[in-house]
Amino acid sequence: MIYLWLVDLWWHVVVAAVNQEGYYSVKRPISARLLASRRALAVLSLTAVLALCAHQGSALASPTLTEISTDTFPATTSGYHQTEVEPDTFAFGNTEVAVFQVGRFSDGGADAAGWATYTNGAWQHGLLPALTTTNQNPPGSYPRVSDPSIAYDAKHGVWLASTLAISGPTGDNILISSSPDGVNWSPPVQVLGTGQTSLDKDWIVCDDTSSSPYYGNCYSTWDDVNNNDLPQTSTSSDGGLHWSAPGAPTPTTTQAEGLGGQPLVQPNGTLIVPLWGDSQNAIDDYISTNGGASYSQEMHVGDITVHGNSGGLRTEPLPSAEMDSSGKVYVVWQDCYFRANCSSNDIVMSTSTDGITWTAKTRIPIDPVNSTVDHFIPGIAVDRSTSGSSAHLALTYYYYPQTNCTATTCQLDVGAITSNDGGSLWSAPQQLAGPMSLSWLPNAYGPMVGDYISTSFLKSVAIPVFAVARAPNGTVLDQGMYSTAYTVGNPTVARVSRLSIHVQHGVSSLRWYATGAITGFNVYDGSVKINRQLVTSRTHWYYFATHRHLHHLRILAVRP
Repeated sequence: MIYLWLVDLWWHVVVAAVNQEGYYSVKRPISARLLASRRALAVLSLTAVLALCAHQGSALASPTLTEISTDTFPATTSGYHQTEVEPDTFAFGNTEVAVFQVGRFSDGGADAAGWATYTNGAWQHGLLPALTTTNQNPPGSYPRVSDPSIAYDAKHGVWLASTLAISGPTGDNILISSSPDGVNWSPPVQVLGTGQTSLDKDWIVCDDTSSSPYYGNCYSTWDDVNNNDLPQTSTSSDGGLHWSAPGAPTPTTTQAEGLGGQPLVQPNGTLIVPLWGDSQNAIDDYISTNGGASYSQEMHVGDITVHGNSGGLRTEPLPSAEMDSSGKVYVVWQDCYFRANCSSNDIVMSTSTDGITWTAKTRIPIDPVNSTVDHFIPGIAVDRSTSGSSAHLALTYYYYPQTNCTATTCQLDVGAITSNDGGSLWSAPQQLAGPMSLSWLPNAYGPMVGDYISTSFLKSVAIPVFAVARAPNGTVLDQGMYSTAYTVGNPTVARVSRLSIHVQHGVSSLRWYATGAITGFNVYDGSVKINRQLVTSRTHWYYFATHRHLHHLRILAVRP
């Protein structure tokens, strides 16, 4: 905070940041005494620095990519080969585990679920055993699996991998595989009994806070497609060996619905499940405060406005959700709300400390709002050794540099961006992989890399896992799981200094000096913009004058 003395008025200058503009503001009437006399004259000078989350969209050098798994099924095996899609990750201690689909089918599911585990500086990989009947020893009971997710149960010292078992077009059961080290996996147990026919989008999480009253509880979530996407949750308290009968959110005037739930457990034991309420075109959530004995009604997180991706790429506005050490939840999804005419998607974010009250969605400023870049399929990570205004965030996502493209011209890339202050300011973006042509991808209701990707922090380093495709060898595809590592960077900044305000004869004349990634400035009195056109300059000095009696001056920098 900077306090300025002028005549007998205190002016309070607040440094802050917003998505497209950054501002400092003067609170209190600027000229209450000074304008009483036409001859009054006051000149104010200060040197201040305003940090703005502003960049020009240029990517940093790409980190080194490592292929951590590849589909080794014979090309004659049914399904697309060699293809791997849709990873989830989780990190605990010195280990990060990823799970994903191997050998994707065009009409749902895959030949197997793979795992890749990073520990002691190296990756190992393989297949989860006894899931499917395809080339597995021992064989499983189902022809296909899908939607793998991963968690760690700290109380019982076990990794738990969840997969959706498929006999027909949709899921029949939820399978839980366990491992003490992320490398040696047991045959799965079933969460549900027989007779299920329409399950989708399973996910798993465990309560790993030793002080929580429900420490050691693990929660498996999914939706029932034939029951209007009713979200359901089952609980285990013995390391995933046995599971309770499923529960569902308390109904309101209508039944709860939604899919793609990503459950999180706060340090106090509260379970929060953000999900996509697809019929409501919104992100919703529900919570449990009693260890899964009962569940709240669904609550509203934020509305969804989505730009349809070009080229037919398979994407949906599914949430990606993570939590800091205090229990604050961060949810991101793809959304075109901030773009003129919904011309392309940004990644937007909402946060909550209790799962009940959520902040209005804000735009993560990867690129300017007038850019041609389209962003989608986000995977957010939060460093759980950080929290609040110093929380470290890492976001990995796919994007098109040019949203106006076709199935033959679209170029698919992978990018990343970070924040070291809980999402107020963001670094410049990095390109991690690409470009890829859509013809290189398996086609599963559209070219597919996955309905979701994932990033986790391991020892304060962000380690994402995502699908990357190479040019096919004839009819055999080449899409595997890749990873890299990146650290949380400082935000790119623009600097504003040498502000002076000259008040004379009822006119307030403002002058300031600014450098950095700035197109120009807008001037506001409270919420009212008072400049008719953007305040610009070629010499880094900016000038503006007004007859308005200013009460709450804000000068907002506009990003390129």
